[in-house]
Amino acid sequence: MIGLAIGIFGIGLAVALAGIGSSIGIRVAAEAANAAMIEEPKNFGKYLVLTALPGTQGIYGFVIGFLALAKLRAEMAFGDGLALLFACLPIALAGLFSAIYQGKVTAAGINMTVKHPEESGKALVLGVFVEFYAILGFVISIMLLNSGFFK
Repeated sequence: MIGLAIGIFGIGLAVALAGIGSSIGIRVAAEAANAAMIEEPKNFGKYLVLTALPGTQGIYGFVIGFLALAKLRAEMAFGDGLALLFACLPIALAGLFSAIYQGKVTAAGINMTVKHPEESGKALVLGVFVEFYAILGFVISIMLLNSGFFK
């Protein structure tokens, strides 16, 4: 049963840490968007896209949690549970940190968009650069889960 518990812990980390990162990142961006709307409320759509961007890491963590759930077995060996935990760690950690930093980048982009609304596309591109590292963690977690190690 210890292998099962370790596997469940890994799934919990993937979902929880990526979700926490997204929540923090969105909060940082939303604070900037709320302040920006005091000055330029007509740019709400531009602010919304930049605010939502850090939320994707939480989705990636949820997807990995769902995929990893399919690998659980009632009588998992300790090594299998550990492998499941390690397969979930890339998105757990990449999701946590990239979402927080993406929130900071998109908040700066929102602040720039207040003065230069025509430049919001550039702000979005800069936010996507941070997203790339969450995608790498997501892809590695998928590759590990589908490596053939799990039955």
